[in-house]
Amino acid sequence: MSQAAFTTHEVFNQSPPFWDVDLYMADRPLVEAVAANGGAPAQSELSEFGKQWGSAAMAERGRVANENTPKLRTYDAKGNRRDEVEFHPAYHELMAHSAHAGVHNSTWTADGKPAGGASEVIRAAKFYMAAQVETGHLCPITMTRASIAALAEQPELLAKLMPVIGTRSYDPAFAPWWTKRGMTLGMGMTEKQGGTDVRSNMTRAERDGDAYRITGHKWFMSAPMCDAFLVLAQADEGLSCFLMPRFAPDGSINAIRFQRLKDKLGNRSNASSEVEFHGAYAERVGAEGKGIRTIIQMVQLTRQDCAIASAGLMRSGLAHALHHARHRSVFQKHLADQPLMQAVLSDMALHVEATVALVMRLCRSFDRAPVDAKEAAYMRLLTPAIKYWVCKSAPGFLYEAMECLGGNGYVEEGILARHYRESPVNAIWEGSGNVMCLDVLRALSREPETASTIVHELTGETLGLPGAGEAINFIGKAFRRPDSERVARLAVERLALLAAAAALNAVSPPHAVLFAATRLAGNHAGMYGAVDLATKDVSGLLECALP
Repeated sequence: MSQAAFTTHEVFNQSPPFWDVDLYMADRPLVEAVAANGGAPAQSELSEFGKQWGSAAMAERGRVANENTPKLRTYDAKGNRRDEVEFHPAYHELMAHSAHAGVHNSTWTADGKPAGGASEVIRAAKFYMAAQVETGHLCPITMTRASIAALAEQPELLAKLMPVIGTRSYDPAFAPWWTKRGMTLGMGMTEKQGGTDVRSNMTRAERDGDAYRITGHKWFMSAPMCDAFLVLAQADEGLSCFLMPRFAPDGSINAIRFQRLKDKLGNRSNASSEVEFHGAYAERVGAEGKGIRTIIQMVQLTRQDCAIASAGLMRSGLAHALHHARHRSVFQKHLADQPLMQAVLSDMALHVEATVALVMRLCRSFDRAPVDAKEAAYMRLLTPAIKYWVCKSAPGFLYEAMECLGGNGYVEEGILARHYRESPVNAIWEGSGNVMCLDVLRALSREPETASTIVHELTGETLGLPGAGEAINFIGKAFRRPDSERVARLAVERLALLAAAAALNAVSPPHAVLFAATRLAGNHAGMYGAVDLATKDVSGLLECALP
């Protein structure tokens, strides 16, 4: 008998790879949310980006960059201190593609002013699509973009940096920033003893002429491969913000000593470090003693990106689950035709559609904040609430997406295991859940009239939606309680859900009714699919999610 007769390895009843797709045009909720928030003229540009990032080549770069993690090279062969971080070429390719598309700087003009128009919305759509492929490299992309907001507090310093930050070139060379075609910026705030409580920072900044010398440590310094960092340190007048370049003005390597790279659960393509400063050269950003006020301009933008990235991760999970279910047969039917699977997938699709509408609405407020006080108030109040709800939703959502694929979702050859490990970081980074709730309470106490105006706007935008009135009453009572901190998580979640219903109502009113009925009119069950949607609504949600 021939050997071929014993062959058993015939592959069938498996879904094809989900790649070589246009991540923009295949995502109708994204297209509609971008259009609703002023980004429709960029459809061709976004579709081109979607095709590039939806390609098999980009998917492979994401896989390889995560399997070949960064390495710290503390010394060179001669024993000279280098503190250089080495990456696989796939990581550099991802960075180059993001930089070429302006994901790190397109919301700013050449002189560091807000670009206006729908630049935040358009850039967010790109960030959202890139997150579906590889999220780790977006850390330095995010911080470079956000740092400009803080550097604006020191105009003469920003003027020196913008000609290099403002290019769409990626230059990974380990060299002084002023010699490079493009540059990236990182951030160092937290210390061993403080974490979120950065006012307890012990790192010291001593004057050295017009500059400073910084001595101390940071427990987490993100993206240590960057060309410069915004760091917090105690100066004579109190906690202050500083720009610390990798190279001192004389071209020597600055006294930044990386102790180790963190061994993280996810975000593995990106380096995060523990570091010590030994009299490192730095320039002040903003006034002495105003470090929190200065760097919070940057933090507001990084929080925005946390929400966008988490939305992108969930979108990818949904797309892979739905794609698999349409090709996989079980019990003589495709999975996508099984009523239980339809219930799960449509409920997940509803969650993602509302999330996308919400983050794009938030980005519109960032676009309009410089010229519209009401939009600025929306941005201040709802950024922490939206980050809270969107980012904390992602891990559970991605677990459900993995389960839709069964064992194939759990193995590392597929992307969903990586997405799942990646998802917690956005809820932890730039302020955990409790910090976001406290920030909402702080905004309410500082601007009670403004906050009331925003809630009133949401009331009008959700008029007639199931459960909206009850949610508004609950939010008002909860935030007026003398012990409001005790129920802050519950109230902030309801606020985010209300804002999501309002955002979705502006894009797809029928789906906003479904979202409100399942999320506001009653408590949504703990598991996706534990809802009772009509067959036509199930079909409509799934066709909208992935044609």
